[in-house]
Amino acid sequence: MDDLEFRRRLFADPNDNDPELIKTKNQSTTNRHFSNELQQLDLKLKQTLNVDIPENLADRILFHQSSQAQPKNHSPYKRYLSYGLAASVMFIVGVMVGQQGFYPQQPQQHVFAPASMATIALQHVSAEAQFVEHTDEAVTLQQVNAKLKPFGTSMNQLPGHIYYLNYCGFDGNRALHMVVGTDTGKMTVFIVPQTSSKIITGRDKSNQSLLLPLQEASLIIVGDKSDKLMPVAEKLKSELYWQI
Repeated sequence: MDDLEFRRRLFADPNDNDPELIKTKNQSTTNRHFSNELQQLDLKLKQTLNVDIPENLADRILFHQSSQAQPKNHSPYKRYLSYGLAASVMFIVGVMVGQQGFYPQQPQQHVFAPASMATIALQHVSAEAQFVEHTDEAVTLQQVNAKLKPFGTSMNQLPGHIYYLNYCGFDGNRALHMVVGTDTGKMTVFIVPQTSSKIITGRDKSNQSLLLPLQEASLIIVGDKSDKLMPVAEKLKSELYWQI
């Protein structure tokens, strides 16, 4: 897939998970950043367009118009203008309702099953393994906390060397994606703004995942099948400071 087709596909759907598109995205840092920027822009547009429409607004407008007594000398032109205004308002309401039906709900309102979050994390790591394998951004604590701020938390100190840090699309939602160095090797960490009521594990051919509930979020760690994930998860959780 060439760059023109890659950008055209992302403009059409920033959250397109087509394998060929993901492969092209992971071929360069530029493509990766371009994809992340479009996903964040798409998220902001969805949040802006998700406007609550009062119930029975159209009926209330018509009732208000009909309840106002017209003066005896009211000209037909003014009466028609009044009806036209009501029709225009109803048209705008219809457009806004149509937009609500076309765009999905905000990510924070999307309900995930814990098992599905663990599975999505495994798929995400598998799809981006080639991209992050040789990446080392030497991320600082200040950079990590800047990315954690929208989640309402921060870290007291880094749990290890941070090779990669960015927001990522997580099934249409925005999550924090980190690659952390541990005593046994690199592990991938996701902080997802959906809650879970229990610890969940997952597994595929190459990796395993562990979901640990947090305050207002979920911590997901993905590592090799032989890795011990719980000590790393507990260490990360202990370093997180939640704003009151």
